[in-house]
Amino acid sequence: MASVPSLASSVNQRVADALASALPDAGASDPLLRRSDRADFQANGILALAKKAKANPRELATTVVESIPTGDLIREIEVSGPGFLNITVTDRAIIETLTARAADDRLGVPLAAKPGTTVIDYAQPNVAKEMHVGHLRSAVIGAAMVEILEFTGEKVVRRHHIGDWGTQFGMLIQYLLEHPHELDHGSAEEVSGEEAMSNLNRLYKASRALFDSDEEFKTRARARVVDLQAGEPETLALWQRFVDESKIYFYSVFNKLDMDIQDPDVVGESGYNDMLVETCKLLEESGVAVRSNGALCVFFDDVKGQDGNPTPLIVQKSDGGFGYAATDLSAIRDRVGNLGATELIYVVDARQSLHFKMVFETARRAGWLNDEVKAVQLAFGTVLGKDGKPFKTREGETVRLVDLLDEAVERATAVVREKAEKIGLSEAEIVENGQYVGIGAVKYADLSTSAARDYKFDLDQMVSLTGDTSVYLQYAYARIKSILRKAGEAGDRKPVAHPELELAPAERALGLHLDQFGELIAEAAADHAPHKVAAYLYQLSSLFATFYEQCPVVKPEPELVVGENRLFLCELTARTLSKGMSLLGIRTPEKL
Repeated sequence: MASVPSLASSVNQRVADALASALPDAGASDPLLRRSDRADFQANGILALAKKAKANPRELATTVVESIPTGDLIREIEVSGPGFLNITVTDRAIIETLTARAADDRLGVPLAAKPGTTVIDYAQPNVAKEMHVGHLRSAVIGAAMVEILEFTGEKVVRRHHIGDWGTQFGMLIQYLLEHPHELDHGSAEEVSGEEAMSNLNRLYKASRALFDSDEEFKTRARARVVDLQAGEPETLALWQRFVDESKIYFYSVFNKLDMDIQDPDVVGESGYNDMLVETCKLLEESGVAVRSNGALCVFFDDVKGQDGNPTPLIVQKSDGGFGYAATDLSAIRDRVGNLGATELIYVVDARQSLHFKMVFETARRAGWLNDEVKAVQLAFGTVLGKDGKPFKTREGETVRLVDLLDEAVERATAVVREKAEKIGLSEAEIVENGQYVGIGAVKYADLSTSAARDYKFDLDQMVSLTGDTSVYLQYAYARIKSILRKAGEAGDRKPVAHPELELAPAERALGLHLDQFGELIAEAAADHAPHKVAAYLYQLSSLFATFYEQCPVVKPEPELVVGENRLFLCELTARTLSKGMSLLGIRTPEKL
């Protein structure tokens, strides 16, 4: 494995060295290099440095240019405006850098210099409850962040903090105790997720109806909560049946989403029960939390209610019960102390931002978070319908996630089927590609929007072959694979890089973009921003479309070396697309 310095970093180094010799007393000087539409790159850092050194920026720029060698890496460099540098690299440098990327399994993307351990908390459904469209974002964004961080060399620990504890279980367990066969399965064969969920739904509705209408049942159900919290064995065994039945359902949905969720990573609220008393004790003894009207609270100067009075984080209620805060703080202690986390990422709805702000600040005051260990909420917005309002069914119900995914796959399969005959896809391939395209469409629509923003769920748009959609990228990949197959069948052309060639504008634009992949990954990892990967891939596909239109690859026959060089660019584009898509959790079929 060899990491390949990007052209931008090599150019940056040349300019920085020249700046250092022109201004030896300035210390480290950043040329502030960026891509430009005037040249390949523009360096804007000279203005600020000249101001600091009380020098004329244009004169300083001219001095810097004179000391930068050209020919191998830099073709030309000119001073523009008040002291900007416009820099164009050589065609040879572009192809040689891409050749080095192509020779590496990781496309020359470096591993992080100081990888740590990130615990990422995502995909958090609730036991005995149906997953809805709101659960989609946490799962999709979280899974993409896991892939991106792991690709940079970070050790990632996945955590699915499922809602598996609380007073509602008293009602469910009591009902199951009195109707012991409600969760039985008809046969020993594998139970479908749908069957598991319909069992749970039926039981939930029946127990809720009884709880609301029968005072004696309500009393027994409330007593059962006390037994559950005390860890009474029969109660715990019945509770475990709800968790197991729910997991059959959860895993079937995650499977449909083409997501790998492992059982040891599912550590629900109940996983921290043994730590709650100690967490409260540590907070109270250190003075971070104080008793107020019998409850254990943490106060903040900047968090006040509408009446102007402070709104505390309640860690323990006055009746001795524990709230979400106690569980979340215990989870932080576990993740930092036992799992060795250097970073905690919570992929949670933006509406919970205040809760997490208070929890993180409490953990900092307690010393569980510090400069070495940080926690962030990767907050996401709401999924909206086409009308721009929160996504609901026509009856005003929350949309079931399963229905949504099934419809996406159905639409996508129809799109795939239309073109299937032309490329000779079998029925099995149509079905498989329909799943890849449908699920990819749903994931990409989510990931191509900045997580913090709301986005509109519009299946027509998602499975469209044009525009910024997953299908557009999947088709770009499949098209390149088809070009490479045809060239292979023709036999005389192979993807071979030719650094001696002069490049056409569309070849240069594609090459420079391919070279940015590593820097883009580092940025997406540091900013927790999978949408940056999506934007890069869409631009890559668009640049490839222009290249393919303007630069004949196989026909009409360009001369042999030109054709080989263009096939080389095709192949590297396909590999970069496929790798980028896989980081977003999206498959790229070879034929589409």
